[in-house]
Amino acid sequence: MSRPRARGAGARLAAAALGAAADRLLGEPPGSAHPLRAFGVVMARVERLLYRDGRAFGALYTLAGVGIGALSGLGARSVAAASYLACGGRALAEAAGAVDDALGRADLPGARAAVRSLVGRDVANLDEGEIARATVESVAENTVDALIAPLCFAALAGAPGALSYRAVNSLDALVGYRSPRYQRFGWASARLDDLANYLPARLTALLVGLVRPRRAREVWRIVRRDAPGHPSPNAGVAEAAFAAALGVRLGGTNSYGGVLDARPELGDGRAVLRADISRAVRLSQEVGDAAFALLLAASLAASSRAAGRSELGRCRP
Repeated sequence: MSRPRARGAGARLAAAALGAAADRLLGEPPGSAHPLRAFGVVMARVERLLYRDGRAFGALYTLAGVGIGALSGLGARSVAAASYLACGGRALAEAAGAVDDALGRADLPGARAAVRSLVGRDVANLDEGEIARATVESVAENTVDALIAPLCFAALAGAPGALSYRAVNSLDALVGYRSPRYQRFGWASARLDDLANYLPARLTALLVGLVRPRRAREVWRIVRRDAPGHPSPNAGVAEAAFAAALGVRLGGTNSYGGVLDARPELGDGRAVLRADISRAVRLSQEVGDAAFALLLAASLAASSRAAGRSELGRCRP
């Protein structure tokens, strides 16, 4: 690695960490001012233009969305700002906290309304335990989407990487779910999201073990045993890791559009309780803190290598 590249890597890693810290302190911009709102409007127009019931047109739609994300990153030219916009850890904690607060007031209708922002399953008939389980599962899965994955892409590819990832994740939310309209058109967005999250999901599981060292062996065992049975190649990894670390049992039967979906259970622990929501949020934040610390350590190491090589270069005759 040349000296300029080493310096650039160190600065990029530090900027990604700064963006994560800004998200933790400030949260996401207001909805009316959030760039994702504009992205959603643009992609709705692209969908109207391109929509055909086929994978090829869906792939063009996905390519357009990722291109917009990459160009936005190039235009931003700030890794810290792009990382801040790509992360959503505080918003995730606040959404889970709203569910917890409603359950604390014994307000089941309010809790069902709050959890609807976190999950795609039917919530009308969920009891307190099922609401708590849905929230913990969402916190686990979205620790990948809202924290670890955007930081990985920011660290590897700077602002274009961070905002391209956020675009991919948003496209999956827009068209990647299974429905008659998006079964084929949304295929490319869903598969690209799976690919983008593959390594970050596994890094998340490793970080869960790192911040819960006494449960690390159990985390590894449960992830290896239970995650492959989950329909998502990535959500199952994160959920299994959280289940093992928290000592709870996730998974089970959910309802989507009135259709029951029986999923394998994850973990050997007890059923989820309301108190586990705050425990899951705390675990998610600690995983984010560990990622932040690793980014700073890698940034210092890269900067140190660059400085050492620069000094060596000056000493050469």
